[in-house]
Amino acid sequence: MTQPSTELTPHLKRGLAPLYVIEGDESLLVQEMSDELRSRTLQLGYSERQVFTVMGAHFDWSSVLAEFQSMGLFADKQLIELRIPSGKPGKEGAQAIEQLVLLMQSFQEQNQGTDLPDKVLLITLPRLDKSSKSSAWHQSLEAAAPIFVVQNIDRSALSNWIVQRLAAQDQRVSAGAQGTQTLQFFVSCVEGNLLAAHQEIQKLALLYPPGELDFEQVQKAVLNVSRFDVFKLSEAVLSGQVTRVQRMLDGLQAEGEAAVLVHFAMTEDIRLLYKIKSSVMAGKALPMVLKEHRVWGAKEKLIERVIGHLSIHVLEKLLQACHRVDGVVKGLKAPNWPENSWMALQQLAFLCAKSCSLSK
Repeated sequence: MTQPSTELTPHLKRGLAPLYVIEGDESLLVQEMSDELRSRTLQLGYSERQVFTVMGAHFDWSSVLAEFQSMGLFADKQLIELRIPSGKPGKEGAQAIEQLVLLMQSFQEQNQGTDLPDKVLLITLPRLDKSSKSSAWHQSLEAAAPIFVVQNIDRSALSNWIVQRLAAQDQRVSAGAQGTQTLQFFVSCVEGNLLAAHQEIQKLALLYPPGELDFEQVQKAVLNVSRFDVFKLSEAVLSGQVTRVQRMLDGLQAEGEAAVLVHFAMTEDIRLLYKIKSSVMAGKALPMVLKEHRVWGAKEKLIERVIGHLSIHVLEKLLQACHRVDGVVKGLKAPNWPENSWMALQQLAFLCAKSCSLSK
C-alpha cells in the first residue's frame, strides 16, 4: 500500500513490518527515512545490518535470496537493505523480488503471534514511472509491504521547508520583508540541491545561537570564502570596470562557483537600482531612499555615483535581461542569448557595467 513519507513515524510506533519500501529522488529525504527505520530496528535489537546495492546486469541476486532462505535457522535479528538506484531490477531481479516477497510472507505465516520478525528487509528505489509501477514485481511489493513515497521539494515549497528545518534547531529568519529576502537568497543558493540546503542549515546551528537570524548572518554563513568574490563582482559592475568584470567572472567560473549565485547577485543589484531610481523619480531624497534600502559603505558611494545618469528605461531593459539569463542558468534557451550559462552571465555583466560606466 502506497503511503506518504510522513506516515513512516506513526507506522513505526505501531509496530515493525518485515518488509519496507521507500521510493523517491530526493536523496536527503530518502536517507533520513532510511535512518529512522535503522534507528528503530536497532532499538528493537536488530544489531546486524547488511547492504546490497544492485549495480549493472551482473548483480548476484542469489546472495540476497540466500539471506532469506536461511530465515528461522538462526535467532539473530538482522536488517537487510536492498538498494536499486536505477529502479530497474531486470528480469532476474524482478523474479528474485517476487520470490523474496513469497519467502517473507510464508515465514510470517509460520511465525504468527511472534512480536518481531527475525529479519527486516528495506528496499529503496527512485521515483518510478507508470510502467515500473505496473510491473508484476512492484505489484507484489504493493500487496505485501507499506511503500513510502518521498515527494520532491520544488522551488515554491523550498522556503517553507527551510523555515521548518530552522525551527527544528530553534532558529528563524527575521520577520517581514527582510525575512522574505533572506529566504529568497537562501533558495537561490541551494535550489535543486536539498542536501546542500540541509548542510547550510546545519552550519547555521553551529555558527549562531538559537533565535532570530538576519540577512547578513545567513549571507555570511551560506557563502564560502571564494563566494565573497561574487560581491566584489558587484562592485566591479557598478564601477563600470568591464575588464575587471571579465577577470572576476573567469576566476569565479574556474573556482567552481554556482552560476545561479552569480546571477542572483547581479539581479539583486539591478532590482535595487530600479527601486531606488523609482523612489527618486517620485520625489524622495536619495539619502533617505538609500537608508530605507539598507545601503551603506562602498555600495552606497557607487550607487550615488551612477543613479543620476541611469534612466528608468535602461534599468527596465536590464531587468528583462536578468529574466532571460535566469532561464539560461536553469537550462532553458532564450532568444539572442548564449546557451552556455557563463557566456550569458558575461553578456549580462557587460551590459550592466557599460550602463553604469560614466565614460560611455
